[in-house]
Amino acid sequence: MLPPSLLLDRMLENWIAEDLGRGDRTTAGILEGRDRIERARWIAKETGVIAGLPVAARVFQLLDRSARFTPLVVEGDAIVSGNSIAEIEGSLSALLMGERVALNLVMRLSGIAGATRRYADKIADLPAKLVDTRKTTPGLRILEKYASRVGGAINHRIGLDDAVMIKDNHIQAAGSVSEAVRRVRQTMPYPLTIEVETGNLAEVREALASGVEIIMLDNMDRETTREAVQIIRDFSKSTKIEASGNITLDTIRSVAETGVDYISTSAPITRSSWLDLSMKIGL
Repeated sequence: MLPPSLLLDRMLENWIAEDLGRGDRTTAGILEGRDRIERARWIAKETGVIAGLPVAARVFQLLDRSARFTPLVVEGDAIVSGNSIAEIEGSLSALLMGERVALNLVMRLSGIAGATRRYADKIADLPAKLVDTRKTTPGLRILEKYASRVGGAINHRIGLDDAVMIKDNHIQAAGSVSEAVRRVRQTMPYPLTIEVETGNLAEVREALASGVEIIMLDNMDRETTREAVQIIRDFSKSTKIEASGNITLDTIRSVAETGVDYISTSAPITRSSWLDLSMKIGL
């Protein structure tokens, strides 16, 4: 979901201020104090999946309280080049000043949603679910994860406080999987869960013996992954299994076929391209 307006507006105000600086010299010079109500339309310049229109609407509303942003498609819709995406009515100055920030955000989020959709579609008929990661752009995490969800993924933890996730460096710091779990359990609040990243079958067995809720199989080959899944299923039917590491569009289906519950990858966010959109005034 999108953050509440109290948080979203704060972020947007900072981004608008970054672009405006000491003022939009071009708009101020052209209008010369003769502002007027105008209409604009957003048009897709390529095929993709749309995400972020509520964010764009808020950009224009912060610049002009009476601005009206009317989506012509629904979040998550597949669109093609030439599609009209939204119509905006408001002061011409607000349209010109908000154009770049609003478009940048929607193009970025739509790119993520489209890439995520391609990954999710690869395993849509299998039980495994696509999960995103914390590899996000600083300052944009909540919006990028929103776009990931629009595209069809399930959000992994938003931050370090959402759940306990013991990774390889944590294990190294503690000395072992079991010791890392023991230490964390002494301080973690109820009802957080514990996930452990494992790189081999010995660590899988140690994580199982420690009673963790989720076991991640990190960078394991398919044969080892299948063996690990069988070991976990024989020991506990309730323990969730996540696979991660070098997941691509070409490999995600074969990973899902090993029987894991979740597949996590940063690729739809870190490797996505922006969806090209444009704004035309007077249409």
